[in-house]
Amino acid sequence: MDRDYPLIHIPDNIPSPCFVIDESAVKNNLTILEDVQTRTGCKILLALKAFALFDLFPVLRNTLKGVCAGSSHEARLGKEEFGRQVHTFAVAYSEPDFRDIIKFSDYVTFNSFSMWHRFKYIINQAKKEIKCGIRVNPEHSEVMTALYDPCAPESRLGMRRSQFNGESLKGITGIHLHTLCEQNADALERTLKVFETGFKDMLNNITWLNLGGGHHITRDDYDIDLLCHIINRLKRQYNVEIYLEPGEAVVLNAGVLIGTVLDIVYNDINIAILDISAATHMPDVLEMPYRPGVHGSGLAGEKAYTCRLAGPSCLAGDIIGDYSFDKELKVGSKVIFLDMAHYTMVKTNTFNGINLPSIACYNPLNNAFKIIRSFGYEDFKNRLS
Repeated sequence: MDRDYPLIHIPDNIPSPCFVIDESAVKNNLTILEDVQTRTGCKILLALKAFALFDLFPVLRNTLKGVCAGSSHEARLGKEEFGRQVHTFAVAYSEPDFRDIIKFSDYVTFNSFSMWHRFKYIINQAKKEIKCGIRVNPEHSEVMTALYDPCAPESRLGMRRSQFNGESLKGITGIHLHTLCEQNADALERTLKVFETGFKDMLNNITWLNLGGGHHITRDDYDIDLLCHIINRLKRQYNVEIYLEPGEAVVLNAGVLIGTVLDIVYNDINIAILDISAATHMPDVLEMPYRPGVHGSGLAGEKAYTCRLAGPSCLAGDIIGDYSFDKELKVGSKVIFLDMAHYTMVKTNTFNGINLPSIACYNPLNNAFKIIRSFGYEDFKNRLS
């Protein structure tokens, strides 16, 4: 059975579909992250690729030390709206983008020596200090899904140890290491054993080490003690500043996506057509793929009424999954998808002209909703011409 979360009261007038962020859940996650920072002295950054709702940045920046960006737009958003450190890494940079990036960034990481050689003169001409790093590939995979494995065979992410031969690290002060996806501290520990074997000589000549994202720190079973032990050992052994850049951990279990049943059709199975589309509102359902949790549901056949949940787009495969419920779904029934804060709003699109979900925040202390943003025709039209 899908895990049920304490449910918020849903006002009758809330727009549908709508992302709703629970501010108290975000703050609970931040408390855990602050504990890690206090125990280790590490600095935790917000991965904007996972969550970029800048209306909540004033809450997040009380704990997090900055953001990590993957483009000039993310770097600018981090600088203008978050207001703390901005760390930027991209697989490749164009010169116009790179000149913008250095306006907003404090740390810049390169994915290859060719990029470093091409743009270090711009770094040298910058009017402020920019710390530069190189991303490495330790050639050790912990991620089972190839689509999300930075160390998969023939990966384009990071430099293997053999590619450092003959290269000067003059001007490089840090190393960026990202190999995880939704994993516990034991995966980091195994990765570091391989990484330190191959790159130990370099660790003695840098001042900062970014351990990337994918750390599920705020998950109930996450081994925080092991993470803190790892970070403290690295700091003590190599005298480096440690950065982590989780995305999911900041807003894990802190948001829902609320939709409405528009129609029920039958074709060997009951199919509920929602105003929520997998293709446009939560594309990871099709890309990963995965089956999102739905409040009050079970697996197909587990409860009295089984139904396929599907989207309204013209894509034949706009299918969310098969679920069962205690009661039959009807036109107008609300369906609540769980854990929808991360990698959702940042990935929505307007394929087929389908409207984007509204965005709201919920404060459980006074049971109050705040509609942050609603979308319409102009948001669809202005992307195209």
